[in-house]
Amino acid sequence: MIEHSDGVRTPVIDASVHIFFPSNKDLRSFLREPFKSRGFPDYEMDWYGAPGGEYAPNTKGPDPRYPGSDPEFVAHELFSNRGVDVAVLHPMARGIMPDRHLGSALHAAHNEMMVSRWLESDDRFRGTIRVNPDDITGALREIEKWRGHPRVVQIGVPLQSRELYGKPQFWPLWEAAVDANLPVAAHIEVGSGIAYPPTPNGNTRTYEQYVSFMALNYVYHLMNMIAEGVFERFDGLKFVWGDGAADFLTPFIWRMDTFGRPHLEQTPWAPRIPSDYLPGHVYFVQGSLDGPGDAEFAGEWFSFTGKDDMVMFGSSYPHWQCGDIAKLPSALSAEQREKLCWRNAAELYGIDIAVDSGAQ
Repeated sequence: MIEHSDGVRTPVIDASVHIFFPSNKDLRSFLREPFKSRGFPDYEMDWYGAPGGEYAPNTKGPDPRYPGSDPEFVAHELFSNRGVDVAVLHPMARGIMPDRHLGSALHAAHNEMMVSRWLESDDRFRGTIRVNPDDITGALREIEKWRGHPRVVQIGVPLQSRELYGKPQFWPLWEAAVDANLPVAAHIEVGSGIAYPPTPNGNTRTYEQYVSFMALNYVYHLMNMIAEGVFERFDGLKFVWGDGAADFLTPFIWRMDTFGRPHLEQTPWAPRIPSDYLPGHVYFVQGSLDGPGDAEFAGEWFSFTGKDDMVMFGSSYPHWQCGDIAKLPSALSAEQREKLCWRNAAELYGIDIAVDSGAQ
């Protein structure tokens, strides 16, 4: 729970906390042969390193260990120092591997680590089960294995995929997510294996350009999913875009409505106006890099296209841009602030926040 600048206190659900293995050696201890001896990218294998370092100061913990790898240290930082009540963990894996079986083994290892070390150590943690969209059979196996765990609240896929997520090869995965009653979260991957450039026209030169352009990739996925009728076919599917950019949604969906509706004969399987598929299906995690800042129109912009019902706070701890929930735009209404801080996430993930710790 935190106290805002006007003295009002609200609970906080951090919808994006990144967790890691302490080392590649430790990751290998969760693998079996033939995968244990295989090569795979390190977390730091990235063309675009953030100036000043990838992680926020004082996030390494004891030893010092790799940031985001020590459950006790992270719990103290989030729950004692940052006022977080519940944290949704997202294991950072290795993206799409050239060998889909190796990719599935790596995802399975991350899931085992998260459940055994994090979810079973503190009931304030909730978990994201990582699956490999390049191996639907393996992904379905992972969902079946973990869907019954009481603190698993969503399925995770990399934003950098080989194909757009509206295409039919992914439909069994979305169907399984609906059957398990678990949202799907797409997140920019670290330690990437096979990944397309962040723009349709190739790679950018600098990290700043990469961060700006990469979030646009969710637009390609989302528009494709709407046009392919994914949300019409799977009415219970809920998709979370874990790297923000909800501020892009309004102009792009306006454009899709303008061009899409007159050409309905081309997509009879998606008969509604495109923006009608957003409510109840589409969510965003918002951090410190999103939105217009503390501008006087921030609350009005937040309400356009119903974004205030779609956006959840996520710190991206322990990364450098680690968001501070206490620095929300002052122009947000009390209701918008409640939804962003905890209510949207509580409803999406089925997280009970006690009445006596609710907004006051």
